[in-house]
Amino acid sequence: MAIRILAIGKKHEAWVATGIERYEKRLKRPFDVSWVLLPHSAREGLSARQEESERLLAKLSNTECVMLLDERGKLVDSPALSALLLTPLETSRNVTIIIGGAYGVDDSIHQRANIVWSLSPLVFPHQLVRLILIEQLYRAQEIASGGPYHHE
Repeated sequence: MAIRILAIGKKHEAWVATGIERYEKRLKRPFDVSWVLLPHSAREGLSARQEESERLLAKLSNTECVMLLDERGKLVDSPALSALLLTPLETSRNVTIIIGGAYGVDDSIHQRANIVWSLSPLVFPHQLVRLILIEQLYRAQEIASGGPYHHE
């Protein structure tokens, strides 16, 4: 049981990497995280979206719980995210969280996703999304364990 983040894009920029490392050091099983960064497509628009989506699909197994980040997805608060993550992890399913490319993902990824959720209706730069996501995973862990990090 683990959490894997599949993201389209270049490696973490230095300021993002520092923040990600800060939270990764605090994560414990089953909330520990691995990253798989896939390069952007050389194409643009719909062609890029399709190519990147095909590469993302190729990295998924049939047994894992797939969560897609999409600004048009369901808004959830931090306690609800913690519960969403615990359900598959407690049943020995790995969780993969997908961050699509600049042109998003196609319907094949939306159909494969068990959950489509939004950090916000705002659109953020991908590097910032990574940092927000890892902090929210740490917060979810703390909520699940009753730790002092999250305040109601």
